[in-house]
Amino acid sequence: MVPGARGGDVRDVQTRLAGLGFSIEPEEHGWYGSSTERAVREFQQRRHLLVDGLVGTETWQELVEAARTLGDRVLYLRYPGYRGDDVRALQARLNLLGFDTGREDGIFGERTHLAVREFQRNVGLVPDGIVGQVTLEALLRIRPVGSGPGRATVREGELLRRMAATLEGASIAVDAGHGPEDPGARGPTGLTEAEAAALLAGALFDELTARGAEPFLLRSGPVTPSTEDRAKAANARGAEALISLHLNSHDDPKAEGASCFYFGREGYVSQAGQRLAENIQEALTSDLGVMDGRTHAKSLPLLRLTTMPAVHVEPCFITNPAEEALLRTERFRREVARALAVAIERFFGAGHPNAGDRVGGDLEPPLGPANHAVEDGGPGDASPSTPSRWG
Repeated sequence: MVPGARGGDVRDVQTRLAGLGFSIEPEEHGWYGSSTERAVREFQQRRHLLVDGLVGTETWQELVEAARTLGDRVLYLRYPGYRGDDVRALQARLNLLGFDTGREDGIFGERTHLAVREFQRNVGLVPDGIVGQVTLEALLRIRPVGSGPGRATVREGELLRRMAATLEGASIAVDAGHGPEDPGARGPTGLTEAEAAALLAGALFDELTARGAEPFLLRSGPVTPSTEDRAKAANARGAEALISLHLNSHDDPKAEGASCFYFGREGYVSQAGQRLAENIQEALTSDLGVMDGRTHAKSLPLLRLTTMPAVHVEPCFITNPAEEALLRTERFRREVARALAVAIERFFGAGHPNAGDRVGGDLEPPLGPANHAVEDGGPGDASPSTPSRWG
């Protein structure tokens, strides 16, 4: 749904937004006008979605979930799992009471089911995992001591403080965003986001393998897996971290730099995801020298559906002619992969690598703004005359 649209679907969106406290001008009833677009953007910002003012699948799903209040329906473990703010409220309350539901993602999964059963056992109810009227009344009778943090947040923080592993043998999910059926953004010379992400994923796979990790690709060949399929594959393989590779885009061809996203919603962020994102952002900006677009908490579907620390990485803008040209070079892709691998090592507690192992270290000349030239050398490489801020 886009600005200018009219009809019953628009009225439905407006009714849901108004019910959540957003203001819609009366004259826009049934018409996607400026106040409706502003309300959609504010809603997307509040829910940590990508803010574009459009009501696509993700924004619509969030509108539906936002209307759910704890007690509206009976909750229990099923497939697909219940989703909504009622589930998130349940998770938050159980976590505050010391029953670990995992991260507060609004999805009624196995860990939430186990937390409900443990709570029921503790208050003398039949531990069936069903949150009906009796269980809800028991839950609401007990007042948490203080306002937080909850059990899941404390547990995640403790795991981070105790982390002292290395990349050796670590299972890392590497996701090349988009795919043949969903090419994503396109650069000035025609390079698609799906193509560039696949090249970066291959480089990262090789780099992680060389460092002793056990990476696996969530997308390869002519298939375009759904977000749900990618999440299921990563969860089923027991990945210890997930790196999803994408490229940024903008109408302004001068837009440049790297950004990294981790899972976050109103009142909750993944501490592990945030730490991994910050390590990656530091490596891309400090070690590789790209402009800093900062880290951001977002409720992106893949970050929400996966159970391990997961990040969505956009190392540069494919719509920037200079950065698109760099993406066509094997050397730049290899250095991005090395920066990511160094960051993952830091996340796992291996510390800073030796100077010769750092991005732009003794193995090759550094790829900083002063001396990074676009190279030629193969049919897929950009011309040396392509403008580059690195050269």
